[in-house]
Amino acid sequence: MTGGEATPSVAVFGAGVMGVGIAALALGRGVPVTIVDVDEERLGTARERVRAELRLAHMMGALPRTGPAGELRLAGSASAAADATWVIEAITEDAELKAAAHREIAAAVAPGTARITNTSSIPVDELAGRVPSPADLVGVHFMNPPYLIGTLEVVRGPRTGERAMAAVKELLSVLDRKGIVVGDGPGFVTSRVLHRMINDAANVVAEGRATVEDVDALMEGCLGHPTGPLRTADLIGIDNLVDSLTVLYERTGDEGCRPSELLLRKVAEGDHGRKTGRGFYEYGVR
Repeated sequence: MTGGEATPSVAVFGAGVMGVGIAALALGRGVPVTIVDVDEERLGTARERVRAELRLAHMMGALPRTGPAGELRLAGSASAAADATWVIEAITEDAELKAAAHREIAAAVAPGTARITNTSSIPVDELAGRVPSPADLVGVHFMNPPYLIGTLEVVRGPRTGERAMAAVKELLSVLDRKGIVVGDGPGFVTSRVLHRMINDAANVVAEGRATVEDVDALMEGCLGHPTGPLRTADLIGIDNLVDSLTVLYERTGDEGCRPSELLLRKVAEGDHGRKTGRGFYEYGVR
């Protein structure tokens, strides 16, 4: 930013797991953040959840312990994002809800402000067709936890403009992240490949051919997967995974993306992974 301009800031829409994680990443890099959410209960716990993520990030050496930390604000209205340099929408993987959020954001922010959708599977152009100023809309797929994973998918939709792409490049530089630009389409690259693999792994377990632990051990030991697909599912959030698989299945017709009955059962039983303390594995409360 040039001299005399306001301090760059980020507005994050959504105080869920991803919104809190993205906020922690930005705050840890010294960027002021406003988290916006209409759910008062979730917003009320956001500050402590951000603190917990920052503590963990510092313990793991994923964020610097020294240097200025960004200021965190909480808000229940899109108007709080009016002066943000970048706006990141990180709500649930539902095209209608995301489009509605972006219409609110577009009405609140200055013209030309980059509006980033953190989506794992919904095509950017599908959203662009439902919102004002589609040139300002770009996809960035932050993965969980955002402060630990240094490479991101940047999704350029057919209507995404050069100004939005330049703004994302600047944001990722500030956050010390590497962006790889990919073409638009259901699931982009990572979800299109990874989520289908996780779905197959869940089906193998459901068929009784191997245990959860053995599937992960084989994928780690034989194929070099760093955590195994089912432990990765717990980290993503099994509910989020099912949402993404549903998007992929509905938009591609690929039977391999039809959510596994085992995944659906875990979602119904509340076993969503690390965030609930139990998924394919059990976790202690932080």
